[in-house]
Amino acid sequence: MAKKKDLERGKLSWYLRLITLGDRFSYQDFFDRFKKGFVEFLIVFFGVLVSFSVEQQGENFGDRESNIDNLTGLRDELVDMHEYTLEYIAQNEWVTEMYNEQYLRWDQDHDSVFINYESDEDFHYAPMTFYTNRDAFNPPRVVYDAIKLDGTFRFLGSDIGRLINNNYDGTDLKYLITNTDKEEKGFIDDFSNRLGHQWVFDLKEIDVEDTDFWVNNRKYIQSDYFIKYNLFKRIELWRQIREQLDDYDVNLQENIKVLNKVIAEKETEIVIVWWWFSRPSWLQASQKLEPEEPQDPEPSVDQ
Repeated sequence: MAKKKDLERGKLSWYLRLITLGDRFSYQDFFDRFKKGFVEFLIVFFGVLVSFSVEQQGENFGDRESNIDNLTGLRDELVDMHEYTLEYIAQNEWVTEMYNEQYLRWDQDHDSVFINYESDEDFHYAPMTFYTNRDAFNPPRVVYDAIKLDGTFRFLGSDIGRLINNNYDGTDLKYLITNTDKEEKGFIDDFSNRLGHQWVFDLKEIDVEDTDFWVNNRKYIQSDYFIKYNLFKRIELWRQIREQLDDYDVNLQENIKVLNKVIAEKETEIVIVWWWFSRPSWLQASQKLEPEEPQDPEPSVDQ
């Protein structure tokens, strides 16, 4: 016997007939089916949503790991750049001092005015022999170029990205490269042109690598004030380069400290599967994970 609330299909309105599966319609049956369908929809919807969220979180975790690797690689390369800069500063000081001494004794009246003597090695040489040598400032940048090439530079963030870019492609570095390359080449070309367009006609033989050449032609070379002025201007350039090197190295050291701090913060984060959280303030980080600041040596006290 049909329930009282069951209605024959033929007596139903057109929209009720659309949702009626059998020959009779029941509001209770309709709502039961609706609830079942709605629950199944929610299960499928949230299942897909959770699956997508977990997959997205996995990608974010991979990006985080890439970011830490990039930061560590860049920090290590900045350390190499710092060491390279220190070596270049030492070389700059040595070359500047040697040629400045040559400039100061340019007009002295003795045959060895253009000759230096190394007592440790019992070796004589003419500094102007090596005047055409130059060493353009070219710090390492392999890691930086690799990060830009594989497209993971965006993981660093805008602040860190600008900081790093300043060391690798900033104005200070461009001036250093220009001064140690193009500007130095200009002085070298002027020197070489002087030898090729005047000395070659005034002197019987030109062999700047032979120390005897600088002894035998001492007076002629001393009278060529174009070469002396060229040396003076190049020494000025080397001194300017030294100031730029100091500023560049200061910036390198500051950025190394920043990267050390960022890396330390990321290494102290709590990681659970693909989720990570900042370590609470009440949970102190291990001292081993905290970057050590360089300590200045204590001045010695005379007894």
